[in-house]
Amino acid sequence: MASSIIPRHYCSNFASTPILFHSNTHSKPLNYSFSPTNLGLRSFTTRCSYQPSPTHHSKFDDKHKGKSFCFKQNVISIALAVGLITGVPTLGWPNDAQAANSALSDLSVLISGPPIKDPGALLRYALPIDNKAIREVQKPLEDITESLKIAGVKALDSVERNLRQASRALKQGKTLIVSGLAESKKEHGIGLLDKLEAGIDEFELILQDRNRGSVGPKQKELLQYVGGIEEDMVDGFPYEVPEEYRSMPLLKGRAAVDMKVKIKDNPNVEECVFHIVLDGYNAPVTAGNFVDLVERHFYDGMEIQRADGFVVQTGDPEGPAEGFIDPSTEKIRIVPLEIMVEGEKAPVYGETLEELGLYKAQTKLPFNAFGTMAMAREEFEDNSGSSQVFWLLKESELTPSNANILDGRYAVFGYVTENEDFLADLKVGDVIESIQVVSGLDNLVNPSYKIAG
Repeated sequence: MASSIIPRHYCSNFASTPILFHSNTHSKPLNYSFSPTNLGLRSFTTRCSYQPSPTHHSKFDDKHKGKSFCFKQNVISIALAVGLITGVPTLGWPNDAQAANSALSDLSVLISGPPIKDPGALLRYALPIDNKAIREVQKPLEDITESLKIAGVKALDSVERNLRQASRALKQGKTLIVSGLAESKKEHGIGLLDKLEAGIDEFELILQDRNRGSVGPKQKELLQYVGGIEEDMVDGFPYEVPEEYRSMPLLKGRAAVDMKVKIKDNPNVEECVFHIVLDGYNAPVTAGNFVDLVERHFYDGMEIQRADGFVVQTGDPEGPAEGFIDPSTEKIRIVPLEIMVEGEKAPVYGETLEELGLYKAQTKLPFNAFGTMAMAREEFEDNSGSSQVFWLLKESELTPSNANILDGRYAVFGYVTENEDFLADLKVGDVIESIQVVSGLDNLVNPSYKIAG
């Protein structure tokens, strides 16, 4: 029986020394090293003041400044420890565990294969649409990412097969795709379809010229068109939020924010703008709460409060309160745990998937991507989120994509889609200069910041 060691975290009451746990599932100590990958939804635009250095590495300095962290700020560390003790997903299921009742959809068959780690792909697949024709165009275009892992120009043969498959699917399914567009968005969607067809023709010329360097950018361009077409298939908000949460700020759709961070004591990176897409289709209460706080400028000037190589976390205001105090009630605004399960039409609230017995259920917004954004909460109180948020950095044996102990326990509500690699350069004490909503603010309903003036 091998011993597994949880990394040292900075909580005076929990892990002042390394803690050993025994595991039957590993024959060697768990490895917590990670290699950030370049993921992007839109064409990559560097918005970080970055000066390359031969000795630069995207790793954290272990020196933490400021006050010691409370229990709530280290909920993820505690979740990992509890997970190892209680035997959650990565360490095996109980013998009597029952699968989720939802039947496998056509989409689950289409996206089977290696775990999806690209935030753009995760967001596209998370859209509430049921149009197999457009998914059959999307899938081979997404698969180009795997094809490009082949060395040299040999990858282009595989890419060519992917493109032929996408082109054929588009020609055969165009009528069904057009019929799936929301009436109010049909003209825009048809325009994107025309651009997609033209882009595929241009892609074929790139492959004829054996120009590998142009493959990635063209793939991203085509997937932008596909994602836009899929968004044009969403007609309104697809379900009713439970009555007890209906008066809270809700994001009924998607929004995007730019988070500008001033990075201290780093000769290579001075400041960076992180582009984050927030998904209100799958987490309307959680995402709506965050957008409302952004519009209140709640996070502006706040420091990064945790950066340990596993997560980056912020959102704990000054003073004794560990969340946002709503001026209208003079109490902390509490956000319920909110999890959308694959195959369901609405999220579940107030309980983890484990507590519901949905041990094998897949979440619609998984902790797969570098820079997955979620709401922090107390480990033993499901409905205890407020303003503290975190971004997951590291994939390890404890948190492998598609099978980690965080899915179904914490509410994911967005992904960093630009400059996410630079999250690894953030450290405690770096300052969030501003977070601004750059699109989708009209999808926020019941905004409290307007009432507050």
